[in-house]
Amino acid sequence: MNWENLKNGLFTQTEEEIDVLLEDVDERNLILHNDDVNTFDWVIDSIVKICKHSVTQAEQLTLMVHFKGKAHIKKGTFNELKPLKDRFIDRGINATID
Repeated sequence: MNWENLKNGLFTQTEEEIDVLLEDVDERNLILHNDDVNTFDWVIDSIVKICKHSVTQAEQLTLMVHFKGKAHIKKGTFNELKPLKDRFIDRGINATID
């Protein structure tokens, strides 16, 4: 599908509908950001529970967040990552989707 065909009326989807469809297809990254509030153990436990990563993997990701300021912790579509991001936010951990 291309935008020229869309503009010419060959497809019936609006740009907004296409954006919603792309949210299911485009691969994104769930990113955790460093802060001075949460403990290492809390972040590690959260990564294990929310993302189903191993403890070793969660420890390595937590160190990356601490030393680099942020880390990509999981890939997926926007619709897959949004509930995970919301669970981190609910636990007081700053997370975004890029």
